[in-house]
Amino acid sequence: MTKKAKNTTLKAILDVILYDNPATQDEIAEKLGITRRYVTKLLQPLIKENVVRRAYILDLKKFDEFSDIFEEEKTSREYAGTFIIKDVLKDMAAHVCQELDLSFEALSKHDRNMANEALKMDYTTNKMHEKVRSSVDTAISMNPYYEFSKTTIFGEIAYDLERIADYSGHIANFTMKESYEIDEEMMILLEEMFKRSKNMVKCAMDAFLNENMELKDSIIDSEEKIHKLQKKSLNCIATQMAEVPFEDKDRSTYYISLSRVVKAFERIADISIEIVDTAEEFYYNVPRSTTPERFRRRKKKFNL
Repeated sequence: MTKKAKNTTLKAILDVILYDNPATQDEIAEKLGITRRYVTKLLQPLIKENVVRRAYILDLKKFDEFSDIFEEEKTSREYAGTFIIKDVLKDMAAHVCQELDLSFEALSKHDRNMANEALKMDYTTNKMHEKVRSSVDTAISMNPYYEFSKTTIFGEIAYDLERIADYSGHIANFTMKESYEIDEEMMILLEEMFKRSKNMVKCAMDAFLNENMELKDSIIDSEEKIHKLQKKSLNCIATQMAEVPFEDKDRSTYYISLSRVVKAFERIADISIEIVDTAEEFYYNVPRSTTPERFRRRKKKFNL
């Protein structure tokens, strides 16, 4: 078996220890469908160094010193317990982006079955959020005074990703509930907002997971472009809505729902900015503003 395959199995074993609290190696082996002998072989170096303690507890602080066996690159400011939690956040971010992809594809094709599948993906997102919360609780319980504020930040990032998934759900729900298809002019604007907002999520998570803070300027630039697209989109909706007879309530409701789709992309962009601000605090101890990003933007616009 290759080293990569062994490391993948070891990660799975540590995952079981961290979240399922097994009492024996037999439980771990049964959970993963592997032999107890193989579990013993992979855990032996970690048990020897007291990284894993019977029965079976993972010491996150010591694991931080041992985690280079996975040949994962650490950022310059890593601390105990980040390795495993970041791995979960990485998977969660990829899943949320897939959820956003499917929601928009359903919107563009007006495909209710696809929209329903996108909504089902939210169950997995919620489970991942709970997994991060459990990891944070475990890390704090093992080291209650060690980097408390930084440990809780992982929970905040998971919450931000869950919020992005919720806005993806707004987009999918539009397809599920509305009977009218979106016209070509409006779809062009929405597609541009989708591409930019999704890229912002990816870049924001790259900044947080890998300390790539040089991405911040491009993320802010994308956010400004999304707000310009939002203004164009809402103007387009207002123009089309003005042509609808007053008594056509279904069509009026459609345009109100469509404006919420536009708002969803704008909020995804705002949350991406919040994630970057959180990354800056995490790595450089730069305090985040207590004013929500959308209100800071309004203040900046007013001052100009």
